Amino acid sequence: MTTIDIHTHPVFFEPVSGGGDQLDFRREVLGLYKHGRAPLQHIYNQMKCAGLDKLVLLPVDVSSTLGSTLVSNEEIRTLADMAPDKFIGFASVDPHREDAIQALEYAFSELKLAGLKLHPSLQQFYPYEKWLHPIYEMCMKYKKPIMFHSGLSWGKSALSKYSHPMHFEEIANKFPNLKICLAHFGWPWVKETAALLLKYTNIYADTALLYFDSALEFYKQIFTKEMEWTWVDRSLRHQVMFGSNNPRFEQIRMFDALGKIGFRDTTLELIRGGNATEFLGLEGI
Repeated sequence: MTTIDIHTHPVFFEPVSGGGDQLDFRREVLGLYKHGRAPLQHIYNQMKCAGLDKLVLLPVDVSSTLGSTLVSNEEIRTLADMAPDKFIGFASVDPHREDAIQALEYAFSELKLAGLKLHPSLQQFYPYEKWLHPIYEMCMKYKKPIMFHSGLSWGKSALSKYSHPMHFEEIANKFPNLKICLAHFGWPWVKETAALLLKYTNIYADTALLYFDSALEFYKQIFTKEMEWTWVDRSLRHQVMFGSNNPRFEQIRMFDALGKIGFRDTTLELIRGGNATEFLGLEGI
């Protein structure tokens, strides 16, 4: 089984991290002021210790709201080319850009990126707005999934109101063949997220949530108290993917903690890689 972290931000990966103002900008937007540049060998060692085979690398284009990108599509392509056996690159476009559709098509057709990352809270849009439909249609054209930030947003420049899980229902309903991942399980609205997963088979969620306590304690709170563990183990097992939100949270402890919730081994295999393989369209590759 191939294990996959569906939610990694390579903002501090040494080959693209930059320095000076660029590095300061990334630290300020993310609120991670003490993070340094991480050599790729350090990333590979983390993956090995966590038991991960592949990372999905997520950029964020905030050019119209904050004047820049956290990581550009071209930087993601550079990283993916450095370790094609380990890294899967996503694209991001700021929907407010006048050339958003052209930039997205370039990312899919020329840069060969594997999906789209959108952040309603940072990019400041409601995902159900009709002017966004051409972006979703472009994803349909190229058969690419979308990863949406959902739920709480840490950033000082981001408003969580844009990312409530229920704002995504209209998209799932109108585009039933579009694969959508609600990152962070929509926390704190995890029951709303679970309801959407139950209703729409094209909606997925990831486990990139660790807001209090340790990974194990927080996962127990979410998956055994706020929800019954059977909700995932019996009904939602094909729609939940492992995500860490690294570098904000630590992959090693989070990947290990999922194995201590009580899920069946077959469910863990789906969460740790099987569902991401299907979401990304990697079956048979």
